[in-house]
Amino acid sequence: MDSVTDETPPTNSLALAAALAAQDVVAVAYALRNDVMIVPQLVVNGQAEQVRVFGREGTDRRMLLLFSSAENYARMIPDEVDPQVMIGDAQWLREFLTVHQNVLEMVFFDIAGPHVMQAAPADLMRALGPLPGEELTGETEAGQ
Repeated sequence: MDSVTDETPPTNSLALAAALAAQDVVAVAYALRNDVMIVPQLVVNGQAEQVRVFGREGTDRRMLLLFSSAENYARMIPDEVDPQVMIGDAQWLREFLTVHQNVLEMVFFDIAGPHVMQAAPADLMRALGPLPGEELTGETEAGQ
């Protein structure tokens, strides 16, 4: 065998799905730090090159929608023929939230169900913790 094809990345997170089903905030944070999430991609001219965010009409604030599976994303947009997604991890989410914190109003998980949760971007940043190699700064609450 001359070449080996890379393993197909997962299109779901069982850890995130279980945490959302339990409506367990701590488990959601753990899943986000240690597993993957499904991120919708915006397709422009046949190319899926950027994260698809959503917003309410008449405002410049946006919402990031994350999913525990590509199927849950497809459920939200049943009329789209070929919904595109990417796989995100904790580092990706930290970077995205940092860059877009001024326009992101809220982050929703599995907004089409079966188990919807939401979080403010600042709360997610705290839940994700520092980047590897970074030290905790500022005050911390007991038990965290």
